[in-house]
Amino acid sequence: METRTKNVSLEDLQEIVGEEYAREAAPEDAVDGVAPAFVVEPGSIEETSGLMRLATDKGLTVAPRGGGTKMGWGNPPRELDLILSTTRMNEVIEHVPGDQVVRAQAGLNLEALQERLGRSDQMLAIDPPEKGAGATVGGVVSANSSGPRRYRYGTVRDLIIGITVVLPDGTVAKAGGKVVKNVAGYDLGKLFTGSLGTLGVLATCNFRLHPRPEAARTVAVELNDTLAAGQAAQALMHSQVFASALELHWSEDARLLTVLIEGISKGVDAQVETASYLLKGFGEVRTLSDEEADHLGPLTPPGTGDEVAIKIAHPPAELTGVLDSALGAAERRGVIPRITGHAGAGVTYVALSGGDEEARAQVVEELREIWVRRGGSVVVRQAPVPVKKRLDAWGPTGDYLGLTRRVKEKFDPRGILNPGRFLGGI
Repeated sequence: METRTKNVSLEDLQEIVGEEYAREAAPEDAVDGVAPAFVVEPGSIEETSGLMRLATDKGLTVAPRGGGTKMGWGNPPRELDLILSTTRMNEVIEHVPGDQVVRAQAGLNLEALQERLGRSDQMLAIDPPEKGAGATVGGVVSANSSGPRRYRYGTVRDLIIGITVVLPDGTVAKAGGKVVKNVAGYDLGKLFTGSLGTLGVLATCNFRLHPRPEAARTVAVELNDTLAAGQAAQALMHSQVFASALELHWSEDARLLTVLIEGISKGVDAQVETASYLLKGFGEVRTLSDEEADHLGPLTPPGTGDEVAIKIAHPPAELTGVLDSALGAAERRGVIPRITGHAGAGVTYVALSGGDEEARAQVVEELREIWVRRGGSVVVRQAPVPVKKRLDAWGPTGDYLGLTRRVKEKFDPRGILNPGRFLGGI
């Protein structure tokens, strides 16, 4: 029996991308339990445009997908007809080492891009936790996913300088350019960054680059308690230490604050000495080997199995309070927390295991009650579907939701892209 959805057949899709690149969806293509009918892999902007025109004409709901590392983010979709995979659009279009810029297709694996840039002793200063799991350029931009080096270099929004997107009606839109100073009109790059594929399909992205550091060392301090964590982080943030990352690692096995220092060898040596001196008042200090530093890493993936993984955004000065509230809420309900965070940026990740779903959900609700009231946010990054349906992945959105809705209505008036997954169920 021929598979069809909303009067669209597999052959209709194959006419656009070729027989080899459109197929019926498999069980593993489901997004939070919602199964699509088809998976399609366009190989060009023109094919992507044709697919989006068809989707709009026929009312197909579409979920863009890169490496699939963030398909568990957000709320379950209300409905889903088509997965649009960008994996065939995986080329570096242009790299100009002298200008320190690169233009790449959205489906390019981030690690492959970094390897290419490394041949010119350059890097894209984005190191999200899912980079080793196959994250793509477009996926990282769509999720505004960042990592430890955001402390020095900023997030994707700070590094993207140009973008090409395919809008829901098939229109191809471009903004920005190939040089850092080429900025005019509305900044679509920043608007689409973090939109989770709800406004259009990313096709290409332009980034500014940085030189790859000559040397790197990681200094760690063993923390005695949560108060020491907050005080040590503040001491470094208000010092002359020019760190690339300031990270927290808190679990049953380790309680560390680490500082990554990069640059020329002599400068790194001097900065390590200063950082070690500042930290020795908070616990035992040591320099980690590269292997130790890599092993610590952020939570990767942000949660597994039945774990509930959350992201708490808060003022950096409130690190001790965040730790105390997360540890206390978990302990009272028999839940085991695993905590990492960007201590210098005010971002803390907590993975909750043990107990039952009710207990883990109650921990999240308690933390939202505390930190949303203080101007922060608590976002559920990964959780079993019943927990997501109870909690809403994004939590309270305040006045921001109205603006988000108006932007969505402008770019995707029929609501065909990732319906229900983003803020407020848009």
